[in-house]
Amino acid sequence: MRAVRSTDGGVAVVDVAEPAGTGVLVDVAASGICGTDLGFVAMGPHDFTFGHEFAGFVEGVAYAVEPTVSCGGCVECVAGHTQRCVGEHGNLGIFMDGGMADRVRVPYECLVELPPGLSVSDACLVEPAAVAWHGLRRADIEAGERIAVVGGGSIGLLAVAAAREMGHDVDLEVRHSHQRLAGEGLGAGVASGVYDVVIDGAGSESGLVRAAELARPGGRVIMLGVYHGVIPVPGVPTLVKELAWIGAMAYERHDGIREVDEVARMLAARPQIAETVITHRFPMSDAREAFRVAGDRSAGSIKVVLEP
Repeated sequence: MRAVRSTDGGVAVVDVAEPAGTGVLVDVAASGICGTDLGFVAMGPHDFTFGHEFAGFVEGVAYAVEPTVSCGGCVECVAGHTQRCVGEHGNLGIFMDGGMADRVRVPYECLVELPPGLSVSDACLVEPAAVAWHGLRRADIEAGERIAVVGGGSIGLLAVAAAREMGHDVDLEVRHSHQRLAGEGLGAGVASGVYDVVIDGAGSESGLVRAAELARPGGRVIMLGVYHGVIPVPGVPTLVKELAWIGAMAYERHDGIREVDEVARMLAARPQIAETVITHRFPMSDAREAFRVAGDRSAGSIKVVLEP
């Protein structure tokens, strides 16, 4: 069986054993490349298969996969905050074998049924869309508040889509022209002035600086970017403006509803989201080139997807 891993020679498609153990067997149809995957490649070789944004078939039925594996019984899981699990937990595709492979076993409870209108080839967006959706919910936005998103990658654009789906106007600050056009297509305006809520979709020090500049005094900044070290929050504007920096990780459940199911319905109802965000598709055999394109935003890529 083929799988995509980081090796001594960089990204490679390698032969691995068929997935064993418990869980249901998913025949993978599409797997997105995330900035987290690019970060792992930069760290060197790893002995796990990449892919935490993926969808496929179980006995001929199409599903997306929620890759967070939680214990289900700790106080955080019972409260719906499965991403904060303090029991035995993990994440498919992050130090556990994920979906950049021909097949993968996943816990049954990780399956996400696809609503009519969402194709399995686009359903790899359920995971990153849920990240953005959760960040917007963490912002606790009130009617009439101004919202800006910093960063025009897939998370930033999906945050725009989530804000619009929730009924909010939203502006976008991006680095590249193709990102601006994509944001406009999803309903974003151009960032100017100050905002009640700023979404960090860039995951960079310069992005956090810009988020602090755009936030009004007393404003809130939602951090969707991933930072492996110390988060470089700009000190003076944080103190002078008394900004609130709010972490947002993955996705959860609320009122018995999974956020992954909410965004699956959004993606099904608005196919233009996938059409806008997914810019490149490669066969798994071309994984090295796919990762190269995914790492070069100036070349026009947003979300790059691997398919069998």
